[in-house]
Amino acid sequence: MDRILVTEKIAAAGVESLKAGADVDVWLDLDKSALLEVIGEYDALVVRSATKVTAEVIAAGKRLRVIGRAGSGVDNINVPAATERGIIVVNAPASNNVAVAELTIGLLLSLARQIPQSHSSVQAGKWERSKFMGWEVRDKTLGLVGLGRIGSEVARRARGLQMRVLAFDPVVSADRAAQLGVEIVTMDDLVAQSDVVSIHVPLLDSTRNLFDANRIAQMKKGAYMINVSRGGIVNEEALLAALNDGHLAGAALDTYSAEPPTGNVLLGHPRVVTTPHIGASSAEAQVLTGTDVAEGVLAALAGSTPRYAVNAPFVAPEEWGVLAPYIGLARQMGALSTVLIDEPVVSYELEYWGELAEVDTQPVRLAALQGLLAPTVEARVTPVNAPLLARERGLRIGERTNPDAENYAGLLVIRAETAEGSRVFSGTVLRGEPHIIQVDGYWVDFVPTGSLLFTYHRDRPGMIGRVGTLLGASDVNISGMHVGRIAPRERAMMVLMLDEPASEEVLDHIRAEEDVDQAYIVTL
Repeated sequence: MDRILVTEKIAAAGVESLKAGADVDVWLDLDKSALLEVIGEYDALVVRSATKVTAEVIAAGKRLRVIGRAGSGVDNINVPAATERGIIVVNAPASNNVAVAELTIGLLLSLARQIPQSHSSVQAGKWERSKFMGWEVRDKTLGLVGLGRIGSEVARRARGLQMRVLAFDPVVSADRAAQLGVEIVTMDDLVAQSDVVSIHVPLLDSTRNLFDANRIAQMKKGAYMINVSRGGIVNEEALLAALNDGHLAGAALDTYSAEPPTGNVLLGHPRVVTTPHIGASSAEAQVLTGTDVAEGVLAALAGSTPRYAVNAPFVAPEEWGVLAPYIGLARQMGALSTVLIDEPVVSYELEYWGELAEVDTQPVRLAALQGLLAPTVEARVTPVNAPLLARERGLRIGERTNPDAENYAGLLVIRAETAEGSRVFSGTVLRGEPHIIQVDGYWVDFVPTGSLLFTYHRDRPGMIGRVGTLLGASDVNISGMHVGRIAPRERAMMVLMLDEPASEEVLDHIRAEEDVDQAYIVTL
């Protein structure tokens, strides 16, 4: 059974989910030396933000196949080092969307009505009603820097408060923004028009000090700023200066350049609302974070592509329902074709038909690469390092789409060109389950799982019985059978589903049978 190490506290539901599929050890507060000493014994590591997963830790994790971050950011994980070793890094980016969005709205209303300040006043025994004159958010303009998952949730709530919502996000289409009732604008227009600017982007080289003195000076006089994303995006000295000279009316911060923000210049400012990085701190979000990261870790350990893999392609939620079964199918078809094709392959082509032609198929391509490479490569092959391994081996893959899948909702085709001609493998999804429907031009229909025996033979009476007798004599049970042929009494192919793998000795006996050209055992 796979072993998982959890080094920080996650929701009990997440731990229980992990235990359902693996052997789990929870060791909290391991220091670096202790982590380096034990990490080599584990297949997966689950952390939050305190554990630093450095290149040294990754190198020591000889068995590591997946690192899970119970949260959205992965600042504490050396993702390039993990990618180089084919280790999948997963996180839980969608679990805290609502929690962070609701905190943003709470901070917005706190700024508008000076709720923290008036609370402190009453607690101090004062009654200063005239001092805390507020303003209504209705009909005000909210500018969102970032319209991703959290920014979109904030937009929905702000629209419910009858606010005008602008957004700056270079990768969000105008159509998507229009669905949310949001207007996409330039950064210059956003800061010039917004009564409140709320930041929802990650901390990258391109966003560090995004709001410096110059950008803050462009903001509307008397505007407010909210930052619940990451410290370092806002220059805190520049923000303090803008508050002190009256250019900005207030700010609300949940994140800081250093945490905890001991000695931060903004602490104690009368027009700054501060919270201790609690964006994701709701009971519901913590449960979702734990279960989401558990789902991703277990999927990676099972050889699947997790939905939220940081160093593999992101799959939009609306496309996941279509893509998920094809990802497994692609991996299985790739592995099958590698085993069944003996001659050198000049090139491969992937064809996406029907519903597959309408979505981003990069995860399917990576899964097919993984399947093609895994049977012949000594290194562990994952969707993370498959492109690198393919380039090293000169493996070429073309792609094309066709919106018409004839009798199927979708169809995946792997076409291998060899010196002797084309070898074609086709698969589809029926009732949510992957099916291989064509192998080498022979039409079949089977679920690719477990141990499979393939024979290429001449179609003769009694052939099926002869093979079955040899398997039965070795106590190998047959659970299913499919036969494909081009014409009667000519070359045919048979697929037998076995309850247990057949030995090489049995396989040799089958190959020795008259009229059997070749036989293969494939385990999927």
